[in-house]
Amino acid sequence: MTKTQFTDSDLKQIAEWGLSLDQVEQQIENFRQGFPRTKLLEAATVENGGIVRMEDKQISRYADIYKKQCTAKKVLKFVPASGAATRMFKDLYTFSSTYFGVAQNFEYEFPTVAEFLKNIRTFAFFNDLHKCMENSSLELEEYMQRGDYSTIINYLLKEQYMGYGVLPKALLKFHRYGELSRTPMEEHIVEGAHYARSANDVVSIHFTVSPEHKALFRKKVAEVRKYYESALNIKLNITFSEQKHYTDTIAVDEYNVPIRDEEGRLTFRPGGHGALIENLNECRADIIFVKNIDNVVPDWMKHTTIIYKQALAGLLLELQAKNFECLRTLAGKPGKQELKRIATFATSQLHIQLPADFAKRSAKEQTAILKERLNRPMRVCGMVKNQGEPGGGPFFTENSHGIRSLQIVETAQINRKEPEQNAILESATHFNPVDLVCATRDWRGHYFDLRKFVDPNTGFISKKSKGATVVKSQELPGLWNGAMAEWITLFVEVPLATFNPVKTVNDLLRKEHLEN
Repeated sequence: MTKTQFTDSDLKQIAEWGLSLDQVEQQIENFRQGFPRTKLLEAATVENGGIVRMEDKQISRYADIYKKQCTAKKVLKFVPASGAATRMFKDLYTFSSTYFGVAQNFEYEFPTVAEFLKNIRTFAFFNDLHKCMENSSLELEEYMQRGDYSTIINYLLKEQYMGYGVLPKALLKFHRYGELSRTPMEEHIVEGAHYARSANDVVSIHFTVSPEHKALFRKKVAEVRKYYESALNIKLNITFSEQKHYTDTIAVDEYNVPIRDEEGRLTFRPGGHGALIENLNECRADIIFVKNIDNVVPDWMKHTTIIYKQALAGLLLELQAKNFECLRTLAGKPGKQELKRIATFATSQLHIQLPADFAKRSAKEQTAILKERLNRPMRVCGMVKNQGEPGGGPFFTENSHGIRSLQIVETAQINRKEPEQNAILESATHFNPVDLVCATRDWRGHYFDLRKFVDPNTGFISKKSKGATVVKSQELPGLWNGAMAEWITLFVEVPLATFNPVKTVNDLLRKEHLEN
């Protein structure tokens, strides 16, 4: 590994960031060498057993298992919610910087903006926008009739007005209920009340937030807590965490030389959502539901999501109970038949690959192998049928040790220049909607150190231009990709109705996000 020369002030800055010199040098080496691409063996499908398709009776049975056990469990909902909503309004920003004052005949150039304006009264935030303009002695309807749309858009997006362009997505008004409206944060509270209740009706939700937004989150919780606790007959336990500084990665130029700011200090960038494995590692619960902040629906659409969340959790609890029974047996002196039974369970139900010569090994060796492969955190992941959405999907992969396993793989991890790999990618029938149920305790009740189950070779390198300079940054292994690569994993088909993310503001015009 080639060493980079750092000054004493650099070393001090690295230490202040919570990083070690070895970590930074490894990051720079990753830039030099690149990350290896994931080797796909085949797409996980219902037909090859990589994805479980549950019949109605199974869904009901697993949901009942969860409902009977959840009150004796500590349940938590984990919601990554640090992103600002800027990208939701990309087209509106471009439009407002192109047109000043009255805009005419722009519909062909900006069809999405035309759709937004045509339906502006439909959005849950419309009344707030109307009042915001009124407070400046401006009449929204008058500006609409005149065609001065850029002013209306500026009042929606700019920080000195409504600030929707800089607020976290979690705090924007998404859904309308008569005269009331809800933000994604509130929808997660309502949804959580249906499947994330622990004993004494406590609903625990953990949001990961940006430091600059934490006060806004706390303010919103203070505003709505009493209402939702009374309306839903629950007690809310809402907590927050920020991405750790020590998960940031150094930025380099195209020659892999560290980039410095105007004061000569090193530049660090956030390590992507994979850094949140540190936050998840600090969460203490028996069952943890993971779901993105923008994947929420109004109440009339929630039933399907709720029943499948309960079913995924019930399946996880059943498999965990079987797994724990196996580990208890392995802690003693299992006989030949017991080892065979446990090995069959591991391979057939958990997709765990054992060595080819496993059956020929001694009982002591078999026991050690099974202990190592079974004593891991577990996750059951919902997968929806492929609709051409960008992002990750479920695959059987092979790691650098030749071990086959089920993994969620992002497109960027795959070498699409290899025809065979691209063909496997194209054959995928499902994709990842980020619908996870996790169990992070071992069979003795101790919490796993989740950082020990990360595959460090699954990071990403991205390039961006900053003026004439190319800036390379590094993302850590994704939270549900490489950061959980060494977990026991099961994929289950869930309906498309459970996946309704809001990536652009016009997504809120889809029927799934409107009043019934």
